[in-house]
This record gives sequence, structure tokens and C-alpha cells, in this order.
Amino acid sequence: MIVRPVKVSDLPALMTLVEQAGPGFTTLPANEERLAHRVRWAQRAFAEQVERADADYLFVLEDDDLRVVGVSAMAGAVGLREPCYNYRLGVTVSSAPDLGIERQIPTLFLNNELTGQSELCSLFLRHDQRIGSNGRLLSLGRLLFVAEFPHLFGERMIAELRGSADENGCSPFWDSLGRHFFQMDFTHADHLSGLGSKAFIAELMPRQPLYTCLLTEQAQAAIGQTHPNTEPALKILQAEGFTHQGYIDIFDGGPVIEAPIRSIRTVRDSLELILSLGPPDEQAPLWLIHNRRLENCRITVAPGRLVGNSLLIDRLTAKRLQLQPGNSVRAVMLPHQQRHAVAA
Repeated sequence: MIVRPVKVSDLPALMTLVEQAGPGFTTLPANEERLAHRVRWAQRAFAEQVERADADYLFVLEDDDLRVVGVSAMAGAVGLREPCYNYRLGVTVSSAPDLGIERQIPTLFLNNELTGQSELCSLFLRHDQRIGSNGRLLSLGRLLFVAEFPHLFGERMIAELRGSADENGCSPFWDSLGRHFFQMDFTHADHLSGLGSKAFIAELMPRQPLYTCLLTEQAQAAIGQTHPNTEPALKILQAEGFTHQGYIDIFDGGPVIEAPIRSIRTVRDSLELILSLGPPDEQAPLWLIHNRRLENCRITVAPGRLVGNSLLIDRLTAKRLQLQPGNSVRAVMLPHQQRHAVAA
């Protein structure tokens, strides 16, 4: 398996993946024209032909038979072209000393405080490929790309994770809050946001703080909670150092997690090494390996043995990376405790 930049020829496979992902995958809508535009734009980003505010790095996971089985992406900066809205969870303190009453009420504040940060997005892995290290390769390969090209990204990386929803895709958070102001169902509103139509949020959503005690119990319980299908992806990013700092999605209440880029494990612990060929022993750990190219980026996971400043890998791995002995690679060992990412 390798992670590489998307190509125009990947479009049919991408459409199939998007259709398999279902309606919750709003950042890659099942619209061939819009998907083709995103693919072409991603190619410009990898060629460094766009500003960071417009950069969209779209990757695919490809097996040895050249079949595309997964997709993931990163935005260079959010909110600089289209507004980026979230709720920040805070506390409002009310007191009446004469009556001996003091209340601390959780409160939601509409904000743009994450504007300019980079974002992990659009992660989906085909169900039959959620085995071995495929999920970690698809999710963490992006971060090894960041380690190699930090100048393309901001100081922090965020990830907006899918929130709680029932088996029909209905969100208790949306039903208790958003629908009162937007007069549309959750799927429609989330779809519009995924298409980049975000101005309606500021036009219709109240600017005043919202008291969570006025929401239904189900909606309050959904605040900051991740959809069960996204929990494995959350655990992978938490192991990388991502934390929830109180920001949530305005539609489904899902958590927005974040980390300073320099402190992300894959970025912080990655090494510049010289590739050498040879059979790694049976106890060799798994390494995430990047060929250090931008437009022709290729990333894979393989057993490797560190010998001085060299990484010893087998010939098949070198072939996947399109490298020769003596070439430079960026690599980091995979942590063993992580589970497989499947969707975010």
C-alpha cells in the first residue's frame, strides 16, 4: 500500500468511495463535477501553484494492484477564503448572594477563532481494507507529509470529527438547536456547509451566547461526542497529541480536536535517514516512510531496521517509494497501541 497525491484518473474510484461513505461525508460530496474540480485543485496545490489559504492536499491510498481503496486530505488554512465557524464551550456564572444562589451554566459561543489553522479532513477507508496498518497509513501519512513540508501549513493542526447521530443520520444536537434557525434538516445544512456555502451560518445563527441547559438532554449529551464510526480515527489522533480544547461543530456538536504542529508525534519524532536495502529481521518494527518528494510524494508502511543514520528496508518497499539505495527518506516508527482509522 502507498499514499500518494490524487490524479485525474482516480476520479471514478473516488466517486465509488464517496458513494460508499454515505451522506455524512460532506467534505467530498457525491457530485462528479465538484469532485473533479477538487482533484484538479489538489494537483495545483501539490505543484505549489496556490496560496496556503487555497491549498487542498488530497491523497489516495493505493494497493499494489493500483486500486484506490482510501482517501484523505488536508487544508493549508481554514477560514481565509470562506468563514470557519465553531462553537466554543464556556461557562456563564450567575449569582444572587442574598439568596445564596450561584449557578455555573455551560454556554456555547459562536466564533471564528480557528481561522488560519491547517485542517485534517476527508478521511475514508473502504470497509474491506480496514485491516493491518492501512488505517494508520492513510491517517498518519498526511502528518509525515507535514513534517517534510512544514512551511506549507500553519502553527496548529485541527480536525473536525463527526458528531453523534442516530441510525437514520439525524443529529440530536441539530434537532434541538440548529433547525430552529435554519428551517432545514441536518443533512441539507451539513451538505451546504461541505460545499463551501457557509455565509448562511452567520446570517441565520444567533450571535448571543447559547445556554446548553435550554437544549434537550440528548443534545446536551451529544456535545463534544464522536460518532461511533469515527472513534478509531479519534484514538489515532489522540495518540499523536491531539486534544479537545472546547471547540465543537455547529451542526452536530462533534469535537474539534487540535495540536501544535511541532508537537505532533509523527512530526516531532520523524527522522531524515538514508535508504539501504536488505532483509529486515522478523522483529523489525513498522516504519512510516516518505520519499521526501512533494508533487511525486509516496508514503508507505513497512518493516525497517535503523542502522546508524540508515533505514534498512526490502526491495519491494523501495520500489513502492520509487527510490534507490542511498536516497534520502523521512521516517518515523509507528506506535503499536493505535487502532485502525476508518472515517473522519
